[in-house]
Formats: sequence, structure tokens, C-alpha cells
Amino acid sequence: MLPWTTYQDMRDAVSADPDGFWLDAARRIAWTRPPAAGCAPRADGWHDWFPGGWLNTCHNAVDRHVAAGRGGQAALVWQSCATKEQQIVTYADLQRRVAGFAGGLRALGVEKGDRVLIAMPTLVETAIAMLACARLGAVHVVVFAGYAAPELARRIDDVAPKIVIVASCSFQGSVPVSSYDVLAEALALAAHAPDACVVLQRPACPARLAPGDHDFHGLERHAPAAPVPVKSEDPLYILHTSGTTGASKGIVRDNGGHAVALALSMELIYGCRAGDVFFTTSDLGWVVGHSYGVYAPLLGGCTSVIMEGGASASSIAALCRARGVTCLFTTPTQLRLLRQAERGAAGGAPLALARVFVAGEYADPTLLDWARSYFRCPVANHWWQTETGWSITAHFLGLPEEEAPSAMNDIGRPAPGFNAAVGAGDASGEILLALPLPPGCLAGVWMDGGIQAPRACLDATGRHYRTFDEGTIGADGAVHMLGRSDDVIKVAGRRISGVQIEAIIARHPAVHACAVVAVADGLRGQRPVAYVVPDAWPVPPARAGEIIEQVGRGLGRWVGIRDVRFVAALPTTRSGKILRRRLAVA
Repeated sequence: MLPWTTYQDMRDAVSADPDGFWLDAARRIAWTRPPAAGCAPRADGWHDWFPGGWLNTCHNAVDRHVAAGRGGQAALVWQSCATKEQQIVTYADLQRRVAGFAGGLRALGVEKGDRVLIAMPTLVETAIAMLACARLGAVHVVVFAGYAAPELARRIDDVAPKIVIVASCSFQGSVPVSSYDVLAEALALAAHAPDACVVLQRPACPARLAPGDHDFHGLERHAPAAPVPVKSEDPLYILHTSGTTGASKGIVRDNGGHAVALALSMELIYGCRAGDVFFTTSDLGWVVGHSYGVYAPLLGGCTSVIMEGGASASSIAALCRARGVTCLFTTPTQLRLLRQAERGAAGGAPLALARVFVAGEYADPTLLDWARSYFRCPVANHWWQTETGWSITAHFLGLPEEEAPSAMNDIGRPAPGFNAAVGAGDASGEILLALPLPPGCLAGVWMDGGIQAPRACLDATGRHYRTFDEGTIGADGAVHMLGRSDDVIKVAGRRISGVQIEAIIARHPAVHACAVVAVADGLRGQRPVAYVVPDAWPVPPARAGEIIEQVGRGLGRWVGIRDVRFVAALPTTRSGKILRRRLAVA
């Protein structure tokens, strides 16, 4: 039960006594040894959360719920869009399988602190491998299963894993693609050689294992391993994300701060309690899949619904209905697909969830308004990054205080422990976060075989974390996002975010999706170009003029947009974010 009734009560509590606030939040977690303090400075200039505390994340996510009598509750519900398979795994089943697989990893020599690289699609076995590593105090490094061999080899060399775990295949649509062959090529390219490889054999594409390779399910049959207590600041996982220079960097997440922050977020932000059903459409290879596909729902005693493959609108809707989903966490792209599918549907019954959350890319207000009418529940936007691991800003649906639906179109107010400011004291600019960051954020970056302070993420003073996102902050603390620092367009000395223009374009009823980028202009410095995915083809000749006129009415003609290009699709990353840089050179 949350002790606050309003957002301001919560902010006052964390401001008045940060250590007391977080030590109270830490009571949601079972500790082998309780922490002595909330936050402590580290010798390298960064900070650790809950020093002196010992715990095991897997115990908190699995074993304690079985001990509390929830063993028969579904822990994971999995569905594959590629193979149409389904699995339901109870907490008792999950405990048995994770403990057995952890015993198998231990038999292969995996100990506390070792790295284990997992290159698998979103499967029950992927979650089992992650939790088994956590059970042993090993560090898992989940890599998106669709990466080609050179990218996989770079990650192998970066973290030097003792063991590599792969599925025999993944899927592109419904077509199986051998992951085992990609692994063989990656190992030939990599300088580091793991001690062993573990392969999950999938019926659609079984692999002929090389001598010394091990079968995933065979390892599950080992004698169960008990949870190994680790220090709060010991690493739980490494997850690679793109850096500001374009090179990937390994974000390190700790055990204690991560568990406390995610357990609090389930109740405070998402309004979920034990027994609720939480569904995230993210791949487990991304940070949302880590945080809200596996750890947060299980730490909260919820049922987590996960899905393999590119989820269609119909499959998401069907799964929500069939499994009684309480809370859906998805992307604006998925909402647009659902809206498009529903326009052609023959009066299907709308979904009735308790809450819907979106993140990962810009969400236009018209889309969110449509989602509210379709889902018949609050639909909230929020903002976070791989580096933070949970929401920087959000709407707090676990509090009794209610917000107007229109307020939820924006990304909300800072979550506890995040103190946001606009750089250089300007009205708008890059959003900075004062140090220390709250628990659950990056414990450092993996570099040269160890954990180092993330100096590339700090401003010149060394006292603020740089988000590289631009925005404004209102008098009530609400953050209004304008876009990435490199998405800001400078037209004749005036600054305008591409996101602001996209919001106007998205209101046109014939626009399915859009992206705005800057191109050089000899007279005005830069000018915006809009790439628009129409709802239907062919596009009437007058449509571009309508869009240009709409932007002029909404923002002013000074914006200077005169180029609207209609495309079948926008280039995106594998996690669904629009690649505006690729558009800018098109």
C-alpha cells in the first residue's frame, strides 16, 4: 500500500529524506542482509545503491512467491506469432525449471560474476536463462536474436562470456532462420572463445550440434541450485545500447537498486498488484523486455505475458482478451497498427483493460485519444531510456490522485529520485538529470573488462546526466518533450523540433504515420521535410498541400515546410524507433 495520496506528497517525501524514502521502498524486497544506507558515493565518482545489503534477484522474482502460496499462479504466458505455439508456466514450474537450469550452468563452471551471453528470441527459455544467471549471481548479457554474425561477435569479444546460449533458430515472419549457423560464424570472427555453448533445439529448425555443445533442456534436468546471495551493487546484467558516437556501449544494471526501483514502479506507476496480468509487446532483447517482460512483473507477483515475433494487431487484441490482461505496455507503432486494423473490422468488441502505457517513440495526441476510446481505460505516455531502466517521467496511476486524460498525452512528471532541469537555464533545451540518479539506473558502463563510471553521459560540470533529449519543464514539474538533440531543426535562426511538426501532421485523418527531418537550405540554414505514410493508396494530388496548410495553421508559415514525401513505410530500428538520420540522407 502506497503511503502517499498525491504526486506532491511523494515528491516532498523523497526530497525531505532521500535515504529514508528509498530504504522504505526497499522493504518490498526480501534481503538476505538489509542495506545499511540508501545511496553511497563510489571511488570512481559514480554511486551505489543500498550498500551493505545482500539479496538474490531470482529469489525475489520466483521463490518467495512460491513460498507465499502463489505457486499455482501463472508466472509467464508465452505466445509465438511465428509458430502459433503457447505456453503457460506457473511460479512453481518456473522455480523448478530455473533451479534445474542454474544447476546445469553451474555444472559447466558458471559462478558468481561470470558473464553468460544469451542470444535468443522472446521465449520462456530466454527468461529461464536470465533468471538462472541471476540465481547464481552470474551476469547475463541478452543479445537480440536477429543480429548478424559480426554484431554478435563484437558483443562476445566485449563481455568475454564463459557460456553462450542460443536457440537453434529464430523467425523472420513465419520463416525459420538458423541462429546456430550465425553463432558458428560469430565464433569464427570473435577473438574470445567461450567455454561451452548451450542450444535450445526448436522443432522448426533443429541444429546438428558440434561436439561439446549442450542441449538446453538437458541442463534443466540437473540437480537444482539454490539462490546465491550477492551484494546489492553486484551486477545483474549488461545490455548493449547505441552510444552518442554510434558505437554500442554495455549498460550495467545492479541487483539491489534494480529490484527496488522496479518493484516500486509496478505499484506506483502501473498500478499493478500481485495477481494482475501485465503484457509488454517488447522483445526480451530490449530494455523494456528486461524490465517489464521479466523482472518487474515477477518481482511484483504478477503474471507476465510475452510474445515472440512481430505482434499483429489482431494477436495483441486476442491475447489481451484471452488472458485477462490488466495492463498493456506497448509502442505508438503498435497502437497505429491496431487503429488501422480496427477501421476495417466488422464491429469487433473493443478491449476493456485497466491501463495502457506507451513509450519508445513520439505518440501523437490523436492516437492516444483514439486508444482511450478503444480500450475504455486510461492511456498514459511516459519517457525513459535504456540507461535508466525505468521511467524518468510518468503518470502515477497507483496514486489516488487523478489526472485529466489530456495530461497523459505528454510524458508526465519526474519519477521519484529524478530531478530534471533544462540545460543552461534556457526556456527549452537539453534535459539534464541531477546526480545521483535514483536506484534502477545504470550502475556504470562495461568497458575494458570491468564496470566504469559513465563519464560520456555527464555534462561539463560532472554533476548532471545528459539525456540528449530536448524539451521544456512546466511550473508543475511536467516535462514536455521536443525530441532528440539532433532532431531539432534551426529555421532562419529559430529552433523547432521535428516532433512538434509531426504532432500537427499526425492530426490529419489520412495520415497513418510520419517523420520530419531537417535538410540544408542555402537561404534559411535548414528546412523541414515530412515523410508521410498514408492510410491508403493512391494518395490524392491535393494531399501534400493539405498537410502543408495544416502545419502552417498550427505552427506558422515561418516553419517553411514545402516538401511532403509519401512513402510505404518509415525506416525503423529493430525496437521500432524511427531512423530519422536515414531519412535525412534519402
